[in-house]
Amino acid sequence: MGKKPRARYTLEFKLEALRQIAAGQSVAVVSAVLGVGPSTLHNWQAAQRAGKLGGPGSKPVSDEQMELARLRAELARTKMELDIGKKSGGVLRKGVEVKYAFIESKRHVWPISLVCVQLEVSASGFHQWRQRQTAKEPSKAQRRGMSNDALLVHIKAIHAEVKGEYGWPRMWKELLARGMRVGKERVRKLMKQHGIRARTKRKFKATTNSAHNLPVAANLVARNFAPTRPNETWTSDITYIDTAEGWLYLAVMLDLFSRQVVGWAIAPRMTSELVIDALRMAWFRRKPAKGLIVHTDRGSQYCGKDFQRALKAYGMVSSMSRKGDCWDNAPTESLWGSLKRARLHGKRFETRQAAQSEVMDWLAFYNATRLHSTLGYVSPMQHERNWLAAQEKKSA
Repeated sequence: MGKKPRARYTLEFKLEALRQIAAGQSVAVVSAVLGVGPSTLHNWQAAQRAGKLGGPGSKPVSDEQMELARLRAELARTKMELDIGKKSGGVLRKGVEVKYAFIESKRHVWPISLVCVQLEVSASGFHQWRQRQTAKEPSKAQRRGMSNDALLVHIKAIHAEVKGEYGWPRMWKELLARGMRVGKERVRKLMKQHGIRARTKRKFKATTNSAHNLPVAANLVARNFAPTRPNETWTSDITYIDTAEGWLYLAVMLDLFSRQVVGWAIAPRMTSELVIDALRMAWFRRKPAKGLIVHTDRGSQYCGKDFQRALKAYGMVSSMSRKGDCWDNAPTESLWGSLKRARLHGKRFETRQAAQSEVMDWLAFYNATRLHSTLGYVSPMQHERNWLAAQEKKSA
């Protein structure tokens, strides 16, 4: 066995953790979601303030500059998030009620004043609307009798919130999860009538280069994509994002049990270090028992000695798809399709950083919020929480 690689958090992981804190999430919440100790997060914040987080050449910045940068980042992210309202028929421009509903859905993520400025409504008007909504909180019976106009407001707000990613089945499940008892056929007809639909699927080229003479592992998964518990089988793959500065490559580790992205890495080159960084992040977050299967394609990044050495050091077992068979890694291919049609198709990123921010935002949304049809329309993280609760109940 080769020397065990030093476990570490990648720069992308640190930046995502700090971005969530800067966006208004508490350190405790970010710690629980990402599996990082609060003291580690505080150390990263201190390193960022000292200019020691961003790599060679970064300069220390003052607290005032950090605060200004944080507000600018939030403003830029708000503009990016609200851009869907301008490109999908102007959903957020069609009524004050829809705008207020959208602000309400995001009030724990962004400063209310910033979102109000972007949507051209007054903060005082929003707070007055919220007070009226609280005073008139509908009962379950009232929700079942909700008018089409009221239901449409909620549908449009959710459609904007998830950036047009949900079709009517997920929209219906989301409405149910938010306490609105409405029929699925009613939701389908209302969305069709008003032209509200999910983004269409697109085809994308593959990034696998299997023209090599490196050793290939056996296919241990054989399309069994339903393990019985977390950390039994992970799958991994690489995709690409086009930017004006050049290609950007994304590698992920996906836990098949919950379909949660447990590790990821982004870099301008498609190297073995890219997939090793994603593996390191996943290992650091999950600390799985030995024997976990990591299923990949036959790309040189995965077949190479460096990645295989890392797997052995972590006590993991390599599994690989058959040559040229994308169906052998269908869950990860499905993840790429969801990412690209939801966030990347039709967009032109001027910088790699802009593309990275968009991808990181979607991964956070995908893990914690997006309803997954394979999981019975709950998010990957919720699916794991439900499983853990069931295990605790059995052992009680």
